Amino acid sequence: MRIGIVGNYGNNNNGDEAILAGIIVQLEEFYNIPKKNIVVFSNNPPQTSNRFGVSSSPLYYKRSSAILTFMETMKINSPLIRELDFLIIGGGGILMDFYNREAQLFGSYGMMAKRAKVPYIIYSCGAGPLNSTMGKWFIRHLLSNAASVSVRDPKSRQLLKAIGVKREIEVVGDPSFALVPVRTKAPTPGIKKIGVTVVPYYNLAYWPEADHIKYDNYVQSMATNLDALIENQDVEVTLFSTKYPHDVDVTEDVFKRMVHQEKVSINRDNLTPQELIEISAEQDLVIGTRLHSVYLAVNAETPVVAIAYHHKVRDFMEMVELGDNCVRIEDLIKDDTILSKKIDNIKLDWQGTNDKAVELAAMMKAKTKLGMTQFIPDPEEKL
Repeated sequence: MRIGIVGNYGNNNNGDEAILAGIIVQLEEFYNIPKKNIVVFSNNPPQTSNRFGVSSSPLYYKRSSAILTFMETMKINSPLIRELDFLIIGGGGILMDFYNREAQLFGSYGMMAKRAKVPYIIYSCGAGPLNSTMGKWFIRHLLSNAASVSVRDPKSRQLLKAIGVKREIEVVGDPSFALVPVRTKAPTPGIKKIGVTVVPYYNLAYWPEADHIKYDNYVQSMATNLDALIENQDVEVTLFSTKYPHDVDVTEDVFKRMVHQEKVSINRDNLTPQELIEISAEQDLVIGTRLHSVYLAVNAETPVVAIAYHHKVRDFMEMVELGDNCVRIEDLIKDDTILSKKIDNIKLDWQGTNDKAVELAAMMKAKTKLGMTQFIPDPEEKL
């Protein structure tokens, strides 16, 4: 039995790598699929193969235009798809047209699988933004021919229904919650250590188009808020990154503008998913901007505050009834003390906050385990 996995892998985005690691764990433990029978379509096949011990092939073949890239990828990868018995498309926020390629790229894998009569599923994806007519068409077509479809939050399901998807869509946990932490957060009497992740908001290194004013305002507001947090809460801050090296660069930009640098340490390493969980477990609380920095902190049973640079971050926080712990990036820029105020509120019931963090981790792991049954309806019937 040969299984293919398609997603945004091999980009040194260790949130996405956590998704892939979780899917591989599920295939190995739940369906007894050996790694030698798994092929991942990746942005960096040698890296993916070395990291995970699986076979790997290029996700796409870039040519001079999106259409030529689409055609060349279909031409080269169609024979590889025909060799598969099953294809998993997901997880991650790939059902979108924000970068003008995702909808067509991942839609093409649905086309290849359908043509080859290989069953495929859409697994634990995030949806949106979806604004273009072509993007919506590709996503509708991709989902209509899938054996099953699941997303990671209710807002993604609502969006897909709004663009005309008629079929049943399940909400399941993110595959990263299938990773078993080496350690989880130990009980602490208060908040002294805070981990923080940042993202290159409107920086061309990550964003489709640059806006230097928005980026500068964001970096300055992060620095000012963290300084206020140190002053008002008497905490130590650890800056770490989930996407390498892009997030490390913006981390340095934030650090350079801070006054209380003596209270800040920076982890500049390209951290693996397990290392991200471990560093989260070492904190009393994590302020996460990247979605998977929030997910992996939750996995570690560490309380979280999220900075919503993208709707998917707020969607998750609202889904798990932590909307009050979510800060819109626009509000971060307007209020230099908003993070300190959030910590003030959390400290009012620190024990309750820790108890909820443990409960949330258990709930998300259960939702992810439920997602395993999407591969085949009967888990007793192994692939």
